[in-house]
Amino acid sequence: MTIQIRQATPDDASAIARVHVDSWRTTYAGILPEKFLSGLSYASRENMWRDSLRSPIHGKGHYVAESCNGDIVGFAVSGPESEGSSEFTGEIYAIYLLAEHQRQGMGRRLFAASCSSLFEAGISSMLLWVLEENHAARRFYEFLGGEVIRRKEINIGGADLVEVAYGWNDIKRLVG
Repeated sequence: MTIQIRQATPDDASAIARVHVDSWRTTYAGILPEKFLSGLSYASRENMWRDSLRSPIHGKGHYVAESCNGDIVGFAVSGPESEGSSEFTGEIYAIYLLAEHQRQGMGRRLFAASCSSLFEAGISSMLLWVLEENHAARRFYEFLGGEVIRRKEINIGGADLVEVAYGWNDIKRLVG
């Protein structure tokens, strides 16, 4: 199956929302409360993505993984670091694929597109946050050379969790 990685447009909001909700339900089953996951709404996520895609911010990149038949099966979003870190100036905010499309190289391609977007915006280092219990994603980021740089406690859907930040000091080697 041929997958194209391309910049997302506001017309992609509905498909991105579907991937967002469905991937959360599979990725976080057993980590987040079932009631929270079943309560996720395509409509509210679609509105969120439509607003985000209509309001471009310098250095922020939205990418989708699109199958040969035009279905969006994954997405990634990156931009300036969101918490004021002086050491890491860029961030990948989200990278998700539908479960049936994982482990086929698409995550690496979305990751590379995000790194390229950051680099083109003059950002040379980045981090991303991942739930500590998301072992598959953590292995993926470690495979890509990420190093654990910090941890924080968060609450999602009533569950107290720990997020781990992975950092890359020089994303130039990750571009392309």
